[in-house]
Order: sequence, then C-alpha cells, then structure tokens
Amino acid sequence: MISLFGTDGIRGKVGSEPFIMDSLLSIGHAIGKWAIERYGATPNIILAHDTRASCSLVKSLIKSGLFVHPITVHDAGILPSPALLALMKKNILFDVGIIISASHNPYYDNGIKIVDTTGKITAYDEERISYLIEQKKEITYCTLGTEKTIFNAAHLYQEFVLQHFPVNMLSGKKIVLDCAHGATADIACSIFKVLGAQVIPLFNNPNGVNINKQCGALYPQTVQEAIVDQNADIGFAFDGDGDRVIAVNRYGQLKNGDDILALLLDHPIYKQMNTVVGTVMTNQGLQMHLEQQTKTLIRTAVGDKYIAEQLAARSLLIGGEPSGHIILQDYLPTGDGIFTALRICQTICMNGNWDLTTFKKFPQININIPVKLKKDLNESPLREIIEDSTKKLHNGRLLVRYSGTEPLLRIMIEDDDCDHAQMIGTFLSETLQQEIS
Repeated sequence: MISLFGTDGIRGKVGSEPFIMDSLLSIGHAIGKWAIERYGATPNIILAHDTRASCSLVKSLIKSGLFVHPITVHDAGILPSPALLALMKKNILFDVGIIISASHNPYYDNGIKIVDTTGKITAYDEERISYLIEQKKEITYCTLGTEKTIFNAAHLYQEFVLQHFPVNMLSGKKIVLDCAHGATADIACSIFKVLGAQVIPLFNNPNGVNINKQCGALYPQTVQEAIVDQNADIGFAFDGDGDRVIAVNRYGQLKNGDDILALLLDHPIYKQMNTVVGTVMTNQGLQMHLEQQTKTLIRTAVGDKYIAEQLAARSLLIGGEPSGHIILQDYLPTGDGIFTALRICQTICMNGNWDLTTFKKFPQININIPVKLKKDLNESPLREIIEDSTKKLHNGRLLVRYSGTEPLLRIMIEDDDCDHAQMIGTFLSETLQQEIS
C-alpha cells in the first residue's frame, strides 16, 4: 500500500491523480468511513478552504463521498487553515476538520489536510485512510449525511484570536500585510485594525488564480519595498492558507522563522523555556544563539507536524521552521500566521525591539531541482556524490532531501563562507541534476 499523504496532507495538481472526480469521491468516502471508526457512528466534520479556483470542485466531491455516511458536515467557507482548529477548540461538537488548501503552492494545485483537536492526524490514521481508499468498498446508500453552514466562522475565529491580546495594542502603528491573495485576505486586516493598527494591505484581492502568485511568504519583496516607501513600523507576509508568516522590519530587512523563534523567546510566556524545537533546516546561528542562553535546540525532520509531535511529547511551548511555520503550543497545536505576527508585535511592544534584532546567521544556500522520479538518495552514485560534497565543507552542514509537498529535490548548504557554500551548492546541484533527470 502506498500512502497518498505527504508531509502536509494529500497534495497534487488538479486534473491529475488523485485530484480527479472518481478519486476525490473515493477519498471523501474513505475519510467518512475512517471518521466513523475513530469517532463514533455519527461524527461531525468541519470543513474550510482557501481561495483557489478548484476549491469548490474539490469540496463538492469530498462532501459527496462523505454524505454516503451518517455524517454532518459543517461548511465554514473560506478560512485560514489554523482557524479551523481554533473553531474546533472553541466548540467541542466537531470531531474532525478537513482543510482544502495547497498552502504556498500555485493555484493549479490543491490539497486535503485532516485534523482533530490535537492537530494533524497521526501517521497511523493516514495509513488507515490510504488503505480504505484502496479498498473502494461498495456504497450502500442506507444511511446518508447532511450539511450545515457556519455563517459566522470568520467572526468566531477573530474573537478567538483577539482574546489573547490587549485592546488597542497596535494603536499608532503602521503595519504592512501581504495576504497572498489567500485565506487571510479579509480576516488579517480586520484583526489588526481592531487592535488599533493602521493597515497597509497588499495582495488581498483573490480571484481564484492569483493565490501565492509572486506574493506572500515566498515572495516578500513587495512588503520590503512597501515598508520603506510607506515609512511603516513592521510588515508581515502570509502564505495562501495562513499557517506561516515571514516578518520584515522597518528598514525592509527580512526575518524568517528562525528569527521569529529568537524574537518570541523574549516574550514572558516563552522566556523561561529551556528547549526549542526546530528542524534540520534551522540555521546553525540560531543553535549557537540558544546555546549562549543555555537553551537547547531539538531538530526534527522538515514538516510542522514533526515539530508539533516533539512539542507535545516533551511538553514544550515553542518551535518552528525557517519557512515561517511557528507553533505556539499554548495557543494551538499548529502554525497560525496571524497569531504569530501578533505575538511578535506584542513582544516588541514590551521590549522595544522594533528593529527585530536577533542573531548572526550562518550563510545558507538553498537550491531546488525539479524531479519527475524520486530516486533513492542512499543508493549509488547519489550517495557518493552527496558525501563528497559534504567533505568539502569548512565548518557547516549539507542536507539533500525530497520535498514532501512538491516534485522537487531540495539542497541546503550552510557554511561559514558564503562563496564557498555557493560553489559547493552549484556543483552539487548540477551533478545531481544529471543523475536524476
């Protein structure tokens, strides 16, 4: 059996497997059967999606698969992914959440994420759903499901976020928000304005095909320029589904997830934490910064679900990825770009660090190679090619891995000399591309 699930749910190009009509019906049917096994005879499922054009199609097919079971589907419409978990935490009625989104991917991709009140479902649950999809059991139509609409979902989420921050916390502050034409397009600006900020919105007019297009957390250049042009105090760029964020200071300097962790460790809630969770991609500079404060960095595989697992297992509060997935366990067991941005603002309102000063990073080179077939990196000659490049490093790290969400081979090289790291990265990427193309 091959699991359909990657590091962030099921994801792919609409019109290709499994994002075609028959397969989506099968996925919905399998999720419904699994939900009944897991949560009882008549589970309640809450469902939301981002702004990409294919969401209506994917949602209707997933629902159709669910409705051949005695399931109630509560449709929350367009919402940031973490808002779904917030609503589940607010209302014990909901057993399962389904998020239709491909996060930072282009509009022609889509995805299916499944969560419960503890966060993303376990690997065992993913395997069970994959098994049920393969079985393709005959549909009986004996007991059928029903649907309800949550008309005030965005308002409920806004209330949930605002309760964590003082009134008018951002009064007098000018803040740039890049909403990536995604699920945060309306709600982010609304929340920041309620807290007193003067908001300069960017990319907040979704049309179904512009989500993440040269904007958002992967393309923060416009935020950098707007902050300087508008003399703003700070800026943030979200991704399509709103679970990650990148910060920009008032001089237009970019601050990624590693910087955000360092900034938030000055907040009273996290200041006493002696252990922080990162990934194999976390910059060596952050590890050294933490060691100077007698704190420990735990590294996991890439993927916020692995960070969430470690936080829960070790009863820790804070962890994240350089990409901007930041999990604050005192709030939710998942990343929330809007909440993280507000927590940053709250921290610097307390300590005055509006320059967002953090730590000195090791130069890091990241290269992505498109792939059609993911060959085993532990087999010859790929293993030897990677090992030879690793030996050439002065004082750094090298990581080669396949993306769990896109058809890419990702190369990360970190060393104390940027030019040397770039030279190794260029040679390694060209050599590997010849072997895997």
